[in-house]
Amino acid sequence: PYVGRARGVSARAEVDLWGIGMFVVFLYGRPATGKYTIGKLVAKKLDIPLFHNHLTVDLVGSLFEFGTPEFVEMREKIWLDAFKVASQSGQSLVFTFNPENTVEQNTIDEMRFAIEGSGGRLIFVELTCDESEIEDRLGEESRGGFGKLTDIGLYRKLSAERVFDSPVMPEPLLSVDTSSVNASESAELIVEAVKEAVRQGLHS
Repeated sequence: PYVGRARGVSARAEVDLWGIGMFVVFLYGRPATGKYTIGKLVAKKLDIPLFHNHLTVDLVGSLFEFGTPEFVEMREKIWLDAFKVASQSGQSLVFTFNPENTVEQNTIDEMRFAIEGSGGRLIFVELTCDESEIEDRLGEESRGGFGKLTDIGLYRKLSAERVFDSPVMPEPLLSVDTSSVNASESAELIVEAVKEAVRQGLHS
C-alpha cells in the first residue's frame, strides 16, 4: 500500500529514507516531447539537479560540427565522465536525452555501466507525443534558449530517414504521452512511478 509523505519531507528525502542511494531519472524522447520542461519539474520535485542534454550538445557544438567524429567523441566523453563522477560521489540527477543515430548503441550500455557499476540505479522514462503536436511545438519561442531543432521541414526529413529510431532504448519504467498529459501532471506521474519502483525494489 502507498504510504503518504510526511508533511515537510521532500520526495528526494523520502527516497533517501528508503535507502536507494544514487539514481538517475533518464528521460528520453523525440524533439519537442517536453523533456526539458518536464525534466525541470521532476528535478525540482526530487530536489536533485537536471543535467540537460543540450548543455553538452551546445558546448561541443561550439567547437565541432554536429555528428563529426570529434563531436561524437567529445560529447560522449562528457556524458560518461559526468555519469561516472556523479555515481561515485552519490549525486543523483535527472538526465534528458533525444535518441538519434549519431549515438552508438554501445554508448547506452556504457552509460548504464557507469551508473550501475558503482551501485547506482538507472530509471528510464519515455516521453512520447503526437506528430502534429510535435510540429506545433517545434516553432515555439521557448525552444530558442538552446540549440534545439526548430525547423519542421528538417524534422520531417530526419524522421523520414529514421534518424530518431536508434539507438534502441531499454524498456522504460513508464511511458508518458505528453500530447494528452500536461507537464505538471507528467512530472507527478514520473515521480510517483520512481517512488513505487523504489518501494518494490526494497521489498523484492
